[in-house]
Amino acid sequence: MATVGLSLPVGLQDAGVLQRLRSLWSPSDLAMDLGTANTLIYLRGYGVVVNEPSMVAIEEHTGKPVAVGVDAKRMFGKTSQAVRCVRPMKDGVIADFAITTLMIKHMLAQVQHGWSIRRPRIVIGVPPEITQVEKRAVIDAALASGCGEVHLVEESMAAALGLDLPVDKAVGNMVVDIGGGTTDVAVISMNSTLYSHSIRVAGDEMDEAIQRHVQRSLGLQIGIFEAERVKLLIGSAAPFGQPRSATVFGRDLKSGRPKSLEIHDYFVRDALEEPISAIIASVHAALEQTGPEVAHDIAARGIHLAGGGSLLKGLTQRLEDETHIKFHRAHDPLSCVVRGVGKILESLKEMRVLCIAG
Repeated sequence: MATVGLSLPVGLQDAGVLQRLRSLWSPSDLAMDLGTANTLIYLRGYGVVVNEPSMVAIEEHTGKPVAVGVDAKRMFGKTSQAVRCVRPMKDGVIADFAITTLMIKHMLAQVQHGWSIRRPRIVIGVPPEITQVEKRAVIDAALASGCGEVHLVEESMAAALGLDLPVDKAVGNMVVDIGGGTTDVAVISMNSTLYSHSIRVAGDEMDEAIQRHVQRSLGLQIGIFEAERVKLLIGSAAPFGQPRSATVFGRDLKSGRPKSLEIHDYFVRDALEEPISAIIASVHAALEQTGPEVAHDIAARGIHLAGGGSLLKGLTQRLEDETHIKFHRAHDPLSCVVRGVGKILESLKEMRVLCIAG
């Protein structure tokens, strides 16, 4: 039996062996949504294979990673001084290069088994207003993690592809991507971004707003993930049909002791008003900057929501009430960007035009 002109010994004439030999020359290429809150990886030919929190637990003395992703998140706030839990991404960009590289290496190791002669290609989604220095940091982190060829694409464009919007047609498509660190608003037509703006207000800022409001109003210090839990349970951008409440756990600032309190949805809604208003203002600003022809398309087709922040209860209705335009939330907003980046990876030769210079 022979393959590519190479005769193999009888003992190696096995389909599994042949597959492994081919993989030495053709490693699986990857797409990545390197997010502030979560990192998702798409493996060419397989789909989304990694969805982990963007967090690393580091041993202070040696600088070695103790845990990455969901395991590191479980440790947050519960380790001794010998171990530090770090979120190396801030506002959608790399805040700690060395730890980001460790995180990417660990996550790539989950999907790249063994070794190969050719290093894999990777396409990474980045915020629309990323600086040249920040682009270089992303590229260098990917190269240091074992990738051989790195391409970048704006997350708004990737989200539009993940939403199956006709980005290559002469039609105005408006996308609002509310992630962990940033909210990106973009208008896309004919494979180009006509307008884009990014604000550093998104899911993380909502959690911090709840944390501050609880401490200021109730004298209770709560953790950031406790604030996130409350947001998911009873957080909303508009009133519920029935009142809701949840128990929040923290440390009483006066006594220093553990304490729990019941809080109501209107209390959390008050805390979220400032970040929600900032997101609404960014949408209004985008609509004011669009030409009449594009504005007509947007009014007729609606505005599309992506990103984990778009899952906030009542947000779609609140945006519609404020803009008088229909909003459509993605079926799976958390994976929208990585699925779009994956589409570019699958057809990189034809869709390279959508990538941006590094």
